[in-house]
Amino acid sequence: MSKLTTAPRDVFQTFMNFPLVEDLDTLKADVAVIGMPYGDPYTIDELINDQTNAPTAVRRASKRISQALDRYDFDIGGPVFAGQDIKVVDVGDVPGNAADHVGHYGRAEAAIRKILAAGAMPITIGGDHGIPIPIFRALDGEGPITLVQLDAHLDWRDNVNGVKEGYSSTIRRASEMKHIDKIFQVGVRGQGSARTEEVEAARAYGANIITTDEWQDIGTAALLKRIPDGGRYYLTIDADGLDPSVMPAVEGPQPGGITYRQTIELIKGLVGKGRLVGMDIVEIAPARDVNEITSMTAGHIILNVIGAAVRAGYFKR
Repeated sequence: MSKLTTAPRDVFQTFMNFPLVEDLDTLKADVAVIGMPYGDPYTIDELINDQTNAPTAVRRASKRISQALDRYDFDIGGPVFAGQDIKVVDVGDVPGNAADHVGHYGRAEAAIRKILAAGAMPITIGGDHGIPIPIFRALDGEGPITLVQLDAHLDWRDNVNGVKEGYSSTIRRASEMKHIDKIFQVGVRGQGSARTEEVEAARAYGANIITTDEWQDIGTAALLKRIPDGGRYYLTIDADGLDPSVMPAVEGPQPGGITYRQTIELIKGLVGKGRLVGMDIVEIAPARDVNEITSMTAGHIILNVIGAAVRAGYFKR
């Protein structure tokens, strides 16, 4: 060898090294991956929490989940794009502003609106579970939406410390939006922020609460039958909805959670029975991860959403 040094090893800046597109006004894509690091904090200490590092961690770990997109993926049933001309891009992160710690919600909503206007499916990497709230607002032209939440917790608090759009109020806020129709909360278990009054409020709304125990008893196929066919669905996944053995890097781990297989079955079922208009995966705390398992699992989930959508004919021209 004549060279004494070489370029540093490649580190993925974008998810799966997909092209980076920063101008949403000229976006042309089938799928747009977007990072939303920042929620609406309950305390000053949560302003920069570990979940803000998750979009970067998932992108970096994506280098380990696929050697190349032409490889056969047995979870998906073949290569991700199935030989089709599919364009997936990464549009970067919604920035925060230290002088305005909630202004990024407006930017997040505007970004999702532009992605939808371009005809692309938004796939969002959070951030805590407050970040779907501006996404839900941006879906007002896509309704009626059937919202499916995979989460150990109910997220139905009206406010915490006076904050109404934080991670414990996500589904409560969704229930107040006219374009959000039916709500399915699956994988619920253990204790979270919900008190008896929040559970009663969710049931009064008509939320379909399916605990992990019930899901295990009836199976994913029976669960999917409860969700109306032919709908327009949005899927929000809290990493703590899955079992800690699958996604250990969360702040509120609850034993006895949903498996990776059940999660993929849920995704394929939703994509196949109607139109999945978007999804997010949130609440990953990378500092608590083990061998990047959580970030890699998040990446696999994202690829399965894309692969299922391709096979359902979402992007055929």
